[in-house]
Amino acid sequence: MVWLPPPHLASASRPSYGEAYAKILAAHRRAPMTSASSVIVLVAPDVDALCASRMLADLFKQDDVMHRLIPVSGHAELERIRDELTTYTDLHTLIMFNMGAIIDLPSEEWFGDFPISLTVHVIDSSRPQNLSSVFGMGENGERIVIWDDGGVESLQEERKAWEVLTYAPEEDSDEEDSDLDSDEAAEEGEEDDQDEEDYEDGDASPSKKRRSLGEGARKEGKRRKVEQPNRISREERAQHESRLMKYYRSGTWHGQSASGTMYILATVLERVDNDLLWFAILGLTYQYITSRISREDYDKYQRIYHDEVARLNPAPPAGFGDEYKSQNPDDNSVYASDELRFMMFRHWNLYDAMYHSSYVATKLGIWKERGRKRLTGLLAKMGFSITDTQQPYPHMAKDLKLSLRQKLDQLAPDYGLVELSYPSFARCYGYRTQPLSAGDAVEALSALLDVAGGTRIEIEVEGTRNGGEWFGGGKLWDGGREGRYRDDEREIVPPGVLANVNAQVGADGKETGDKEELQWWMKNFWSAYDALSDIERQREAIPLSMALHRAIMRQGASIIDKQDIKTLRGHRVVVLTQGPDLPLFVHPGIVARLALWLLDALRDRVEPTAPAYARSRHRKALPLVVACLNEKTGTFIVVGVTGAPDFDNVRKNEFGLAFLDAKERCNARTRHGTFDTSVLEINKEDLKVFLETLCEGGERY
Repeated sequence: MVWLPPPHLASASRPSYGEAYAKILAAHRRAPMTSASSVIVLVAPDVDALCASRMLADLFKQDDVMHRLIPVSGHAELERIRDELTTYTDLHTLIMFNMGAIIDLPSEEWFGDFPISLTVHVIDSSRPQNLSSVFGMGENGERIVIWDDGGVESLQEERKAWEVLTYAPEEDSDEEDSDLDSDEAAEEGEEDDQDEEDYEDGDASPSKKRRSLGEGARKEGKRRKVEQPNRISREERAQHESRLMKYYRSGTWHGQSASGTMYILATVLERVDNDLLWFAILGLTYQYITSRISREDYDKYQRIYHDEVARLNPAPPAGFGDEYKSQNPDDNSVYASDELRFMMFRHWNLYDAMYHSSYVATKLGIWKERGRKRLTGLLAKMGFSITDTQQPYPHMAKDLKLSLRQKLDQLAPDYGLVELSYPSFARCYGYRTQPLSAGDAVEALSALLDVAGGTRIEIEVEGTRNGGEWFGGGKLWDGGREGRYRDDEREIVPPGVLANVNAQVGADGKETGDKEELQWWMKNFWSAYDALSDIERQREAIPLSMALHRAIMRQGASIIDKQDIKTLRGHRVVVLTQGPDLPLFVHPGIVARLALWLLDALRDRVEPTAPAYARSRHRKALPLVVACLNEKTGTFIVVGVTGAPDFDNVRKNEFGLAFLDAKERCNARTRHGTFDTSVLEINKEDLKVFLETLCEGGERY
């Protein structure tokens, strides 16, 4: 049982992050064979895990720890890598970012049969956690180290139930047990009487007395076991099973970000700098933008980072607003700012930024002509002409930009836009570019992770709007800088992303379609990883993110206009089988964004048709299931999301176990391709019966 509390909850008997890191360094330095395969870091393909892995890599670099970074797409890929790790004789430390929390890691199916020298560190923000990994005892239990955020302290009831069910003997026949206990008690009573007679006579030799005393102690232990048996009744066992079932079936949620955990480690080690602080801010912003944490949780961590920003950076000039610029060519400072809920408005024009914002779009009903007129009317009342709103934001008149927030505060509440901003951060990059906000950076990195390669998507080129630059238009995204090196067969492969991809993908020697698919998602990961420290790559990815949001907006508006949303027993269901953007929505991340956009739109605009929910306070928060057809593989990507009745709140996602239950009941052919249990890939022929089976339990929500 090794779970690490945060430093403020640590004690002499309960070490924290710093002690665990020190043990990693000690194990690495005393290992007889040290190589890059001695310390392996497995990383899930999301922005939080990406930032956390980069932070840990920086710490390892300072301590001269050779390590290997391996991106892992999902559970199937993790199983393959686990089998591969069995051949690594010098492996002593395995670190898992945003994966493994729900897996029974001490079991023989995972790491139970690995050498005792291996230690597995799990840094995962997803919940619930597997209690066997958290509270497991013995050699296999001790090798699993859970980096916790303090939530385990509240699991005492679950811990008691798990220990009773794990260590209490199985219940056999009650009659046989009672007969056996009575016979043992009778025999022990006779032997005890004989021992007492020997002691009274005083004839026993010292050795015999010592032996008798030892036997007596053992017999007393047996007698206590009979009088207070570990065996529990059926009612108690049922109560404990119900407790654990409630814990696991309560749904999935998220705790402290993995990058936040790494920042705490850096703070303990006294190695904090602006780079690590910025990565931690990106991880937190990613959780908030993707609705993994509520506004309350976001504000709690945001206040901490606000203090860190003030500690590590000079105070910016007063009243700088959105016009703050780098103070010198080497200015890499981070500063706090209020971020408008307009999609990348600093890099777009004001109208498109508001039009493609999920908050503005859903509040105004932007997919209808009436909603677009309301948006135009709001801008007109603010004194912004159509020409002004169509100009790129950096080229807008300065007086309009300075008065933007003031006018929004005055007029936006009349249109229901009462939460147009949230506290966030931005970072300067010298004279290379304008300051980049945390929200924009997260959008760019997410776009690279989703569609940096393997997808044909058209992006807009600056200057081509309204017929400019040879009658306007855009260009196809070519995968950024890595797009130049598409010939995998060339003898001289340049260093960087593609070389790593070929080395890892070609190891199995398979020349199948799976290799190509694996190569694309792995290439996306390394593109995003390199972009973390390259502002030019992030800037190149911003038009890609804009194109993604255009596609999401088009698809979402089309779904609502065509009334493709069906209500089945308390679930809303959307099935996409055609459309110009269909190839784009085969990526789980893009489908999840579309589902969140629809959830926000349906919260305020679409009333359910089911009479049972007509008067329910949760009528606007029905769970939503979105399925998109992948024509190449003949499967559907299914994503389930649950929304809260109020904006900025988060409900636990119960689709993980709901998907598994539906699969078992209808025998559908499914596959979990990601670590998100609410994302599923299912055969085309099984979708209909799967959705019907899934919606049968809709009343549970």
